[in-house]
Amino acid sequence: MDYQQAGVDLEAGRSFVEQISELVQKTHRREVLGGLGGFGGYFQLPTGYTEPVLVSGTDGVGTKLKLAHMLNQHNTVGIDLVAMCVNDILTCGAEPLFFLDYIATGQLEPEQLQAVVEGISTGCQVGGCALLGGETAEMPGFYQEGEYNLAGFCVGIVEKSRLLDGSQVEVGDRVIGLASKGIHSNGFSLVRKIVADQGIDWSATFPELGEKPLAEVALTPTRIYVPPVLEAIRSGYEIHSMAHITGGGLPENLPRSLGNDQSVRLNPGSWSIPSIFSWLAQKGELSAETLYDTFNMGIGFVLIVPPTIAEEIIAFLKKQQINAYDIGEVVSGDGEVIGLE
Repeated sequence: MDYQQAGVDLEAGRSFVEQISELVQKTHRREVLGGLGGFGGYFQLPTGYTEPVLVSGTDGVGTKLKLAHMLNQHNTVGIDLVAMCVNDILTCGAEPLFFLDYIATGQLEPEQLQAVVEGISTGCQVGGCALLGGETAEMPGFYQEGEYNLAGFCVGIVEKSRLLDGSQVEVGDRVIGLASKGIHSNGFSLVRKIVADQGIDWSATFPELGEKPLAEVALTPTRIYVPPVLEAIRSGYEIHSMAHITGGGLPENLPRSLGNDQSVRLNPGSWSIPSIFSWLAQKGELSAETLYDTFNMGIGFVLIVPPTIAEEIIAFLKKQQINAYDIGEVVSGDGEVIGLE
């Protein structure tokens, strides 16, 4: 007996690394030292920082992967993986530097996983970070045939004096919501249950969702907010805090960006909500509370800024090809999100 008879194909693993080397190379920044294949990745810190602070984050894609497996569409979940990590560390003002992935599967299928890495490479290029390395674990008997799981790890950098931690937020600041591209990567356990319970075909189209099949709408990757937000920071806009709207939606994530004794009052009619959410509400008979507690509801990222620059930064972001809205204000309180009742 050998390892291949036990379910692990070493030659396929070596071939896979060779196949993805070009995708990795496309993401490299000038600070990357060495190449792919070592026991560790090497990255030289950028120059120009007085007191550099490294910021790290890790995340996955969640049960959105179940949909990718079911539909055999794997070229976008890698973008989701990168987005979930780089958007998180961006909230403190950090520029993403490098990214690592962990891919675990029951049996290595090179074509399938190459599509995943293509998405990771695309995400890293958009987010401006190097794909520094990763791990592909073949684990027979652990995952069902054709399935895999993903985890991502990101490190960024920010000047200590510019680190955002919520302490800069003031009562009266405006809450600027940046548009999402749809469901992003949270709430898919509920999405899949609604579709299954209603016996809906993922390939079906619905007038309210446009001409795209439901599967394509649902698999739309998470928006990466790094380029427009870093450009706003570099352009001198005063940003007091930021939030990435992921699991738990606005009610759970906005309070994480506030200082002590502060709350946020939102105006839900002030932004455009993608039709996928009203479709889910109708098909699943979901309450407003469930919708806001589960999904981003059209706001994927939030900037908290002084009221004097709210209109100006909205206009700036629109020039960066992203819709932004003044969706509320910071008020005195106990860390609540008011106005979504």
